[in-house]
Amino acid sequence: MAIYLDLGATLSRSRRGRYVRNLILVFLTATVLSACTSLAGREPFEQAPEVTPSSPTGINLATLPPAARRIDVAVYNFPDLTGQNKPNDVVAEYSRAVTQGGAAFVIDALRHAGGGGWFNVIERGGLTNLLQERQLIRATRTEFEGEAAKPLPPIRFAGLLIEGGIIAYDANTTTGGVGARYLGVGGDVKYRRDVVTVAMRVVSVQSGEVLTSTTVTKTIYSIALTGDTFKYIAINRILELEAGVTRNEPTQLAVREAIELAVYSTVMEGARIGLWRFKDRAAGQRLIEEYLVRDKSKTIDGPVESSPVAMISAKG
Repeated sequence: MAIYLDLGATLSRSRRGRYVRNLILVFLTATVLSACTSLAGREPFEQAPEVTPSSPTGINLATLPPAARRIDVAVYNFPDLTGQNKPNDVVAEYSRAVTQGGAAFVIDALRHAGGGGWFNVIERGGLTNLLQERQLIRATRTEFEGEAAKPLPPIRFAGLLIEGGIIAYDANTTTGGVGARYLGVGGDVKYRRDVVTVAMRVVSVQSGEVLTSTTVTKTIYSIALTGDTFKYIAINRILELEAGVTRNEPTQLAVREAIELAVYSTVMEGARIGLWRFKDRAAGQRLIEEYLVRDKSKTIDGPVESSPVAMISAKG
């Protein structure tokens, strides 16, 4: 008789367990469906777009004292010369490691130098489109006005060309980490360092001579923090928890900051050799002296800093 009672109690508990599990499943399903309904048409982690904030190097460039007169420069291209794909230890990557839009960063940096008081940037990257549009305007004017049509003003030309490119991307130049574990509870931290190198030079259109040349390196850091727990909390119960976070410095922002420093260095070096000059000569001389002490005193044998470092060679 006791055997039948125990068996009946066991079956009753089993049915109650299934009933509770079914209730939990129904509740979770309803919750998920209601969440999907409330988030219909939008991403759960959607963020509004924002203007890219200025870097410290970009602020230094924008706050330069203005030039005695603005210089006309042209930028045709600023290509990726690294040939590097994104580093991946698991699968082959065919995406490029660095941005292919270096010319856009160069033009933006030149236009913002000294609050817009240093360079007139002449469009050359889209020259074909520009010439085609001018041809269309001329054809339309001729069609409606005949020989009395007014000609377009000539395209502005530049006396200096900005040449160069992204010349190197070295992945995993330094890797490391540390971790610890005690009684099933542990954590670790890992980091990786990459280096991107940008070269920029100023070329005279009249003579073809390279007037200044600048090379800038920028370190890119990636870090990962993880923690986990794996331990028995009862004879047949295991607690397993795992959490982590990674932080990767955006490569395109690192390239942008390196280009901004390259433009800053170009301005300083050009002023030093007399290629152009500051409107306020005293302020310009003070900045040149600070630049020479801060940037040109560094050697390539020393440690690579996390901020961009300029290595300058120029005619003078």
